[in-house]
Amino acid sequence: MKRTFFLTLLALMAALGAASGEVATEAIPYTHDGSQFEGFLVEPSLLKDGEKRPGVLLVHDWTGLQDYARERAEMLAGLGYVVFAADIYGIGTRPTDPKDCAAEAGKYKADRALYRARLNAALDVLKAQPHCDATMLGAIGYCFGGTGVLELARSGADVEGVVAFHGAIDSPNPADGANIKGKVLVLHGADDPFVLVEDIAAFTGEMRAHQIDWQMVSFGNAVHSFTKKAAGNDNSKGAAYNEKADKRSWIMMKAFFEELFGR
Repeated sequence: MKRTFFLTLLALMAALGAASGEVATEAIPYTHDGSQFEGFLVEPSLLKDGEKRPGVLLVHDWTGLQDYARERAEMLAGLGYVVFAADIYGIGTRPTDPKDCAAEAGKYKADRALYRARLNAALDVLKAQPHCDATMLGAIGYCFGGTGVLELARSGADVEGVVAFHGAIDSPNPADGANIKGKVLVLHGADDPFVLVEDIAAFTGEMRAHQIDWQMVSFGNAVHSFTKKAAGNDNSKGAAYNEKADKRSWIMMKAFFEELFGR
């Protein structure tokens, strides 16, 4: 009798945890090519032994794996996914000054092979998590990370789909579009001064040339970093928060993953 009551209580707690979006978090150290990294794993609380959920890799913006990326990872895990926030820069590299951020991000934009290697190393960590269904993988990224998830797809990674939020969408190696195995969703600020018209043309040309299942949504009155409140609200600076674009883009991402994963 007591045992039955206890098991029923555990089941109820699990159901309530899932319904309320409660999550468990853990720092995960890993290595790649002799360098040390520490990513951030977030997953729904009270998952049963052997229970699997779709996995989503989250790639940070140019500030590295800091609070903003962690917050977004927790939001995503609250939807029921196993999320691993990658650490592209490595332990101890968390720039705050824009010049330092630009310098660090520039290393990877200039060396796409290195960027892809770091992305795939993080994806391997996600795949290895006990509750991650390695046959159902996606990725999202912000700014620098938005560029990253497109590079992950171009690397030929086994991801069902990627979502780029206000990322650079240039196409330095258009032939690499042939490697993309999944669907692509780009969420873009229509007034983003850092994304050139020719970059958009190159990206859309690459997608069309390789018959990728792709979507690109441009949000009016939105500039770069439209999902990040810390960017402020002055569009004239080129990067600013836009509440409508933030909420709408999140809804579109959810619908995209629901289509991919059936949840």
